[in-house]
Amino acid sequence: MESTTSPSDAPPPQPLERYNESVEKMRARLVYQARKRGTLESDLLLSTFAKEKLEDMSEDELKEFDKLMDEPDWDIYYWATEKKAPPERWADSELLEKLKVHVRNEGKVVRRMPDLH
Repeated sequence: MESTTSPSDAPPPQPLERYNESVEKMRARLVYQARKRGTLESDLLLSTFAKEKLEDMSEDELKEFDKLMDEPDWDIYYWATEKKAPPERWADSELLEKLKVHVRNEGKVVRRMPDLH
């Protein structure tokens, strides 16, 4: 019998515990994680979002972005492109709303992978 549970209905992934990680190290790690997702679609959307927004995020916003990075690539992609509704745990997320606005690209900006430093 096949399971009818989709990945986004599954319980949230358990994030790694990172002790004594400075905000600067967290930002650097998140830049890398946003760029190296596993699918080109997610890499492009998340790395350009990170380049534009990460520097101005508060520590709480960085932690929320970190939790989002623990979600499966295709779930993030479908939520960000508004092809699927996010699960309850992300339904009221301001961060996810900002990502959706970024993905809509209403300014029709040509985006490419950010340069590595």
